[in-house]
Amino acid sequence: MRRFLLVTTALIASPAMAADAPPDHDPVAPDIIVTAPFQRNREDVLSATSVVTGDVLTRDLRPTIGETLAHQPGVSATSFGPNASRPVLRGLQGDRVRILKDGIGSSDVSNTSVDHAVVINPLTADRIEVLRGPAALLYGSSAIGGVVNVIDSRIPRKVPDAIHVDAIGTYGSASNERSGSAKVDVPAGQFVFHIDGSYSKTDDQRIGGYVLTPALRAQAAASTDADIRDLATLRGYLPNSGAKTWEIAGGVAYVGDNGNLGISYGHYDSLYGAPIRFSLVPGVEAEQVRLQVKQDRADLRGEINIADGVLEAIRLRAGFADYKHQEIAEDGSVGTTFLNKSIESRLELVQRKRGSWRGAWGAQLAIRDFNVIGDEAFVPKNTTQQVGVFTLHTFEWDKFKAELGARYEHTALDADASATIGSPAYKRSYDAYSGSIGASYKVADALSLGLSLSHTERAPAAEELFADGPHAGTQAFEVGNPDFRKEISNGLEATLRGHGAGWNFSLAAYHNWFDNFIYETPTGAVQDDLPVYQFNQASARFWGIEAEASARVAEIAGAEISIDGLADYTNATVQSVGPVPRIPPLRLLGGIEAKHGGVNGRVEVEWNDKQTRIAAFETPTAGFTIVNASLGFHPFGEDNPTSLLLSANNIFDVDARRHASFLKDYAPLAGRDLRATVRVSF
Repeated sequence: MRRFLLVTTALIASPAMAADAPPDHDPVAPDIIVTAPFQRNREDVLSATSVVTGDVLTRDLRPTIGETLAHQPGVSATSFGPNASRPVLRGLQGDRVRILKDGIGSSDVSNTSVDHAVVINPLTADRIEVLRGPAALLYGSSAIGGVVNVIDSRIPRKVPDAIHVDAIGTYGSASNERSGSAKVDVPAGQFVFHIDGSYSKTDDQRIGGYVLTPALRAQAAASTDADIRDLATLRGYLPNSGAKTWEIAGGVAYVGDNGNLGISYGHYDSLYGAPIRFSLVPGVEAEQVRLQVKQDRADLRGEINIADGVLEAIRLRAGFADYKHQEIAEDGSVGTTFLNKSIESRLELVQRKRGSWRGAWGAQLAIRDFNVIGDEAFVPKNTTQQVGVFTLHTFEWDKFKAELGARYEHTALDADASATIGSPAYKRSYDAYSGSIGASYKVADALSLGLSLSHTERAPAAEELFADGPHAGTQAFEVGNPDFRKEISNGLEATLRGHGAGWNFSLAAYHNWFDNFIYETPTGAVQDDLPVYQFNQASARFWGIEAEASARVAEIAGAEISIDGLADYTNATVQSVGPVPRIPPLRLLGGIEAKHGGVNGRVEVEWNDKQTRIAAFETPTAGFTIVNASLGFHPFGEDNPTSLLLSANNIFDVDARRHASFLKDYAPLAGRDLRATVRVSF
C-alpha cells in the first residue's frame, strides 16, 4: 500500500498529468439515469432516484456498498460490522433490494443473510445509481424495495484516444484501512483491452465508546461470571472486525459504429470477521466467526444500434458466477460452507422514438443453484429458476409526461428439504404480475408534480421458505415456512421537483399496502444456545417521505457557498402485530460547501432520531449526531478527475448505532475516522 501511495503521489506531481482526461472517458452527467433500457433525465423518472459519481463517490467511498450509499435519501444500511453492510431502501432489505453489477445481479448470497458481504467492490465503481419505487420493477420482483446498480468499465463502452489509466488509494484511521485500485484501458483499433485490480486491508474497527449498549453493559456487570462482567468494560475497538480483500479482472470489447460486444472475467477474494454477538448467559460462549469468500465471474455485454426501422437498439447482458464462502471458527475449523452458482441474462429491445412515444421490451432469465454444507446448514440445497418479460413506455406532450411499465415473472423453486419437512424433495412455483402507471405535469417552468401507482408481486426466496437451523454468521437459529404465499404490494408515490439557477429540490411521499408481507423477528425462544428468529407472513403498511435540496447562497472572495440537506422517514406496521422490525428512524442531514476553482471544502451534520417504535423482542436504539468535514483539491483544474481528498468523519467520536442492523447492540459504527484519498486519471 505504501508503494501504491508513493506512485500515485508522484503521478499527481508530474506535469505530464496536467492534460485533461481523454473525452471518451468523460463521465455521464449526474442528472442522467442509465439504469433503464434507455437513458433518462432524473426529472423524467417518476419515483425517487439517486446518482453517486465523481467527487461525491470519492468522498463517500467505503469498503461496502451499504456504507458508501448511507448518505443518500431513503437509504440506510444493515451495518453488520464494517465488512458486511447492504443498502436498506425505505426500510426494506434482504431479498426486496436488488444489487446489480452493470445491470444484472451481483450473484452472491448477500440477500440470504446480513453477515454475507456483497461481492461488488466500490473501489472499482464509476457510478452508482439507486432507483426506488415503480421504476425498479423492470429488474425483477425482488426489486420491490428498489435497485442499486453499480456501474463500472470492466467491459469498455468506448475507445479511448490513448492508453487510459485510473487509480485510487485510500487510508482510513478508524480501521487502519489501506486500500487501492487501478484500471487500465488500452485501445487497439476498434478493440479495447481492460485490466483492473484492487486491494484492501483493515484491522479491527475503532469505535467511539463501548462495544455493548448501556442495557447490555448493566446486565453484564451484574453477572456472577467474571468473564461476562469483563464484557461491560469492552470499549475502543470492535473485536473480530478486520478484513483483507483483493480482486483482479480483465475484459475486452469491440466497439464499432453500429454497436459493441465485449466480455470480462474477474476473481474476488475476501477474508473478513463477523462481529461477535456476545453471550451474557454463563456457560454459553459466543462464536467468533470469519468468512472466507471467493467468486469467479464471467460477463458479456453486447449492443446493436439500428439505423432504420421500428427498433433503435438491441442489447444483451449476461453473466455467470461461481461463488463460495466458508464460515471459519476461532480454532480454524470450517463450520459451514455456502456454494452458489448462478446464471443471469437480460435482452432488451429498444423501440425507436415515435413522436411523443418511447418504449422498450425485454426478457430476463436467472438460474441459481444454492447449497449449504456443514453442521450449521440452516437451508437445504435448492434451485431457483426465474423467467421474466417486461416492458416500459414513456409519453411526453409539452408539460405532461406519462409512464407505463409491466412485468410478468415465473419462479420455480426445487429444494431437497428432507431435513425441514420430512420429504426428499419439495417444489414450489409462483406467477408474479407487476405493473406501474404514472404521470407528471410541469406546473411552472421550474416545478413539476408527479404521481405513480404500482402493483408488485414477489415470490418468496428459498431462505424464507426452507430455513430451519443454526446460522453461525448471524448467531441465530433461523426458521422459515415452506407454505408462504407470494408477497403483494400496492403502492402510491407522489413527487414534487423544482430546479433553477443555483438551486434544486426533490420531495417524495409514498405509501405501500402489503399482503402476505414476509418478515423475520425473534421469538424469545432459544435453540442450540442461539436466539430463534422466525419468518412470518401478514399484512403490512409502509409509508414515508424523502426530501433533498441544495442552493447556492453566496459568493465570498470568489468562492461559491452552497448549502444542502436531506430528510427521510419510514413508518412500517405489521397489521394486528405491531411495528416492522429494524425500521430506520427519522434522519436529517445538512451541509455547507465552499468551492473555489479546484478546491472544495465541506462540513456536514447528520442527526438520527432515537427509535422507540419497535417490534416484540426488539430493543430501542438511541439517537445520535455525527459531524463530518472534508477538503478536496483538483491540482490540474476542476474539470480534471485527478484529486486529493482529506476528510474527518465522526469528528466528535460519537457512539452511533443503526437501528436497521441485526447487530446494533453489539457492533456500533466507526468512531473518529481521518481519511486521505488520492485519485489519479490520465
